[in-house]
Amino acid sequence: MSEPIEQSVSQQKSRWLVPVMCLLAGGFLIGITTNVAKYAGEIGLTPLAFLFWSIAGAALILLVFGLMRHQPPPFNIRSIEYYLVAALVSVAGSNLIFFSAIPRVGAGFVALIITLPPLLTYVGALLLRMERFQILRALGVIAALMGAGVLAARKFSAPDSSIFWIILALCGPILLAIGNLYRTLRWPENASPTALAPGMLIAAVILLGMFSLLPNYSLAIPLTSALPIALVALQAVIFAGQFLLLFLLQKTGGPVLLSLLGSVGAVVGVPVAIFLQGEAPPEGLILGASLIALGVALVTWGGIKIAKGVHDEPN
Repeated sequence: MSEPIEQSVSQQKSRWLVPVMCLLAGGFLIGITTNVAKYAGEIGLTPLAFLFWSIAGAALILLVFGLMRHQPPPFNIRSIEYYLVAALVSVAGSNLIFFSAIPRVGAGFVALIITLPPLLTYVGALLLRMERFQILRALGVIAALMGAGVLAARKFSAPDSSIFWIILALCGPILLAIGNLYRTLRWPENASPTALAPGMLIAAVILLGMFSLLPNYSLAIPLTSALPIALVALQAVIFAGQFLLLFLLQKTGGPVLLSLLGSVGAVVGVPVAIFLQGEAPPEGLILGASLIALGVALVTWGGIKIAKGVHDEPN
């Protein structure tokens, strides 16, 4: 093999190594987050307080990281709009829904429905004409939505089910899908993932702080022991890694690899919820998870075929 060819192969491998590692690490952190949030509720941390202080800690970590790399968050009208909208749909709104729903519907159920945002993102991309229709991806969306429907139907039929919390939990993936589309469409020019991630989290802290001004919502943390503070600190580190990896993956891997984040999170989150937290497996787990996995595989396969077709086109 000639030296130029060897260099080309090495460059292709290195280009894929970073996004694949981001995918695996980011998905792992998402799966852990759902279970940490459940445990937080069990020790007396309210969803709002746990989310607010965890996001605040993550914002501080990423801000310091960005400043050390001489990449501070850009501060102008465009970037402020980006931070606020992305924070509302991708961080504050969606995670507050998930954290509030976990004690009512279970960490395993939430970990499974987090696989849906990329599939809903594809539907949104079609409606916005960001992507052309492709039969494989369309079939994938249908399969995944059927899987979510199986899980939701079984959850609705359970004797102790709460229809309100099941429906509210299913709104979380919709917000995340909106966030995926928005971040792609409105990514500030020449901004790096390292710079944008802390800006979005700072905006999320502001939004959550405003939400805490409503009656019966508090940011107080129980101080009877050091455990709640330690758990918040742990989640802050997890969030810092999770959101930095999300931005890196979106920038380096594109939507095809990004679409697998929720699936990796479910692979981690569901077994942890069942075997370490003692949750009963969600009703319809095998059928629902199989349909979701099939849907993700078809959407991803279709995306790879599109990318390969574009790559193979003559210049």
